[in-house]
Amino acid sequence: MKKLIAGVLLICLVACKKENVYGPLQLRNGQVVELQVDHRYAADQDKLLKLPENVDAGSSLVGFINREPGYTYRIKARFTHTDNPPADGASSAYEFINIISSEKYQGNEPFTVPLIVSYIPGGPSIRLSKAGNNYYIETDKLQLTYNDPAIGAKLEDIWQQALYIRTNWQTAGRPKWTAIKATVTHDPQKFSKAYLVQQLEFTP
Repeated sequence: MKKLIAGVLLICLVACKKENVYGPLQLRNGQVVELQVDHRYAADQDKLLKLPENVDAGSSLVGFINREPGYTYRIKARFTHTDNPPADGASSAYEFINIISSEKYQGNEPFTVPLIVSYIPGGPSIRLSKAGNNYYIETDKLQLTYNDPAIGAKLEDIWQQALYIRTNWQTAGRPKWTAIKATVTHDPQKFSKAYLVQQLEFTP
């Protein structure tokens, strides 16, 4: 009996050793994990954490289409890895499964949102659109509002540059700025639908 138990344990150990793990968190392909999704959607500080360790998850989250800015989520997701990713893709990601819990952010701490981003393939792109008199970084999802008319004038300048590049995409080249940072807070008048812009910082 003891030999049988020892044999089963040995087989289990060998099987475990053969199972591949990936990334700094040593996760198995298909492993289901819990993650924390930050309230600062699309921001520099938008961190995805692996629970319960509260460490950087190390890969991006895909498929969470109902995420609302302003809410911190605890979710369940499946880690996936491919040995042959596409040229413009990552080798690993987390696939959203379901929401475990969500909590509305109650603070007013400012954070920064980049308005120029780089996509692969492709170069830097202005992350701004306009509908009527309203500016968005995600069309019909996340509006940029402002109280200071000077901020509005700067957003219009950014939009005109974006519009010129999109209209003349064959010859326009890169934006005239290398970076734009918007310092924002959650807009209490349009919570989860808009960020209130406090400041815009341009890098030539």
